[in-house]
Amino acid sequence: MSTTASTADVIASQPHPTHGYRDFRLGSFSFARDEYFAHIRWTTRDGRPLSHTMDIGNYLRALMRDVAWGFFYGWVNFDGVVGTVNHYKSVDLYAGSYNGTLKEAGVDLLENFPTAQIRATFEQMLDDWTNEGFDPFAAPQETGTPYGRKRGDNRKAITRERELATRCVGLKGDLPLRTDERGAPINRAFADVPQDAPELHPEPGFENEVHAFNLFAFLSRSQVTWNPSFTSVVKYSYMCPTTEEHILPIIHGNDRVEWFFQMCDEIHWDCADKNTGKPLARVIMKAGDMAAMPAYCRHQGYSPKRSMLLVWENGSPNLVYEIQRGEAPEVPVKF
Repeated sequence: MSTTASTADVIASQPHPTHGYRDFRLGSFSFARDEYFAHIRWTTRDGRPLSHTMDIGNYLRALMRDVAWGFFYGWVNFDGVVGTVNHYKSVDLYAGSYNGTLKEAGVDLLENFPTAQIRATFEQMLDDWTNEGFDPFAAPQETGTPYGRKRGDNRKAITRERELATRCVGLKGDLPLRTDERGAPINRAFADVPQDAPELHPEPGFENEVHAFNLFAFLSRSQVTWNPSFTSVVKYSYMCPTTEEHILPIIHGNDRVEWFFQMCDEIHWDCADKNTGKPLARVIMKAGDMAAMPAYCRHQGYSPKRSMLLVWENGSPNLVYEIQRGEAPEVPVKF
């Protein structure tokens, strides 16, 4: 995100005398953690205090993606109750607003914040609540525990920058290939992935116009999970491959159609109505399968072993508004 906010804009308590973590407040919402859980509290429209509890590991993994992705396209549901909606200059923070049961009961709350304000609060919360040795971007088998009392930090892990090519990975002046020297060794799950590079023989004068690279080799060196990179960009067409292991830490609600190509192994997807959470489909994708998530759904993936997924995004800044006005479809194709 290009916007910034001062640390003075963040409302936080002093460290708790027992477990050492700070509490945070954003509008009518308050956030606290203890040794095992994150606690989100709010007051309903009729004045009733409510709270919601999440496992702290699950919460930090979701918070990490929300911060790193700049609140992503549309909805980032931390679970079935709490999450954010990106309006690209501001962000909604909600509890129960897209949960059919809580919404019907009238105990939901949604507030809108300038992007810089909510980002600064979430960044400080992520920093304070992440202990040394725990990497919220890593697969569970590749990191330490999020539990226990406050001990150190892991700023190196939580401040990773997403790897975003402007044209294509490996082009001169663009995102470089991943190598041992760049601190990107081959992941344990992809030891058998060939690392050879394609041969290129461009005509003189076209050396920076004709290009290819080994995408499987690039992905085999991913140090994070469920974090798409940009490997090629053509106007608003973004190829965003990623490696997936365990559970997608958020339930992504689409504000546009999103295409998936399963490159190896498999991912199981739970798909539901974006506004209510009502289940819609169970999709099992194996190597070679393609699927599209329509703009009216939310989805969460489960990858039994580390896999490679190519995500295609239409990054047009106007598309979400065209869909809202009925000028663009919510579905990828009509038969």
